[in-house]
Amino acid sequence: MKMQKASSKIVIILLFALCFANGPYEVLAQDTTQQIVPGRANKLNQQAKPYVVLISIDGFRWDLADKYNASFLKKMRAKGVQARSMRPGYPSLTFPNHYAIITGLYPAHHGLVDNYFYDPHRSASYKVSDKRAVADGSWYGGEPLWVLAEKAGMLTASFYWVGSEAAIDGVRPTYYYNYNEKIPIERRISTVKSWLELPEAKRPHLLTFYLPEVDHMEHLYGVDSKQTAEAVAFVDSSIRQLYDSLMTTRLPINFIVLSDHGFANLDSNKYLGVPKLDTGHYLIRGGSALVHIYAKDKTAKKSLNKLYKQLKSSADHYKVFKASKTPPSWHYRSKGNTAGRIGDILLVPYPPYSFYFGGRKLLGAHGFDNRLQDMQATFYAWGPAFKQHFKIGNFPNVAVYPMIAKILGLSIRHKIDGKEKTLAPILQKQLRQVE
Repeated sequence: MKMQKASSKIVIILLFALCFANGPYEVLAQDTTQQIVPGRANKLNQQAKPYVVLISIDGFRWDLADKYNASFLKKMRAKGVQARSMRPGYPSLTFPNHYAIITGLYPAHHGLVDNYFYDPHRSASYKVSDKRAVADGSWYGGEPLWVLAEKAGMLTASFYWVGSEAAIDGVRPTYYYNYNEKIPIERRISTVKSWLELPEAKRPHLLTFYLPEVDHMEHLYGVDSKQTAEAVAFVDSSIRQLYDSLMTTRLPINFIVLSDHGFANLDSNKYLGVPKLDTGHYLIRGGSALVHIYAKDKTAKKSLNKLYKQLKSSADHYKVFKASKTPPSWHYRSKGNTAGRIGDILLVPYPPYSFYFGGRKLLGAHGFDNRLQDMQATFYAWGPAFKQHFKIGNFPNVAVYPMIAKILGLSIRHKIDGKEKTLAPILQKQLRQVE
């Protein structure tokens, strides 16, 4: 009963929050029905494989479990694996990093270079609130883990993840939901359990699960607010309930709990205005923590260097970069960005400063330089595949992909940025022999 009341309270707040925060999708016309791709079954050689439940807590900064005493997560990470922190890709935003985790590619390489960007080859923009773009598989590069698994004859399921609603290379998870915030947590948990109670031929081995509550509260009220503390308590309790429910199946389930990025507090007195440009020649995309400037025609392209110098000389509380000369550690340059989706010129503020585009003034944001401590994410893991009582340092989130593929015995034959050796030390010794 207590859990149901907390869930109802969070949902009401979230519906309000989505009107202002840079949340995943619009609230209206939400589809709450389960989608099932017919005619699939696990191949016999996949049925004895382990199970991975990949849980993302949006915006769960590396220190939040300790800051707000997430007792269940603290208990389980102590039994399993705990990273000091996990480094997101640049920009440290929701869509670019959820898709980086699930493809093993940096945002500049998988194509989702921002939550809002322009593709000059398509003469079209991608925005996280645009349902048609989100469900269009042609926007997505790389090979998500569920595509890798399904092609190998292993079933997968998703209770939300970036890209799971689109047919990427013609493939979706066997079981999935279109993103919505109407389904209460109890139903989400019972659905995941029901997937793992299916007969072996129909049972998914990779399951993704997404919790948006912390991110929304941080946007609205800041990292240090009581609302964020309540959201942390909610997700901690939800994951405990999910774990307890799934353990009754007696399956060899491996749990990975992580986040897409960290969070920084903003000062509403330090909001920045975006420089005024000739919109006939230049296009602006991006958001509060990163602004892209695209040249729309040949005339604009010829004057980019002049514009860059002008912006750089007048920049106040933000940095100006050419796309060809961003910090190498970002892995975010025009070279390798074949779709041309990174702006020709980038405006990059540092918290507590951020760009303001109107509307409610939010008290928290992310998307900033991924080297900042506040932008670091969380990574915990436990289950039969993982070592016990093991700690590791900071690592890039693209390393999660080859590690999960190793646990599931899936071969990667395409190029990725993540290295298997990065997280090999956290796996049980016998797993290194799995092929």
